Amino acid sequence: MSPEIRIGDAEREQAQTDLGEHYAAGRLDHDEYTQRLDQVWAARTRSELDPVFRDLPGGHQVAWSTAAQRGRPVGPTRRPSARVPLPLLVLLVVLGVVAVVTHLPIVLIGLGVWFFFLRGGGHCRSRT
Repeated sequence: MSPEIRIGDAEREQAQTDLGEHYAAGRLDHDEYTQRLDQVWAARTRSELDPVFRDLPGGHQVAWSTAAQRGRPVGPTRRPSARVPLPLLVLLVVLGVVAVVTHLPIVLIGLGVWFFFLRGGGHCRSRT
């Protein structure tokens, strides 16, 4: 493949995993690891990933070929989620609180009227 082919998140995630293995093996200290992770996530092409792995055993191309041999997925590894996004959830909670607070007096009056009539206070009695 051409080194100028654009990469996607799946390739960046694979590079991050491979870099993490080098970090776990003690080949990188924490500062080097975080610096190289920044390079991985900023990379747009395969050639921009090469410098990240240049001084590590196995090199960059070996890291890609072993990933394919291990049977890792080639495409995106994330599934679309059916969960509600956090900003929308926060908005719904705020709207719910506002609705309850602004309509609470009406609800309380309604409950008071219902309770008054339930106890029999609403019957008209004639005094004789």
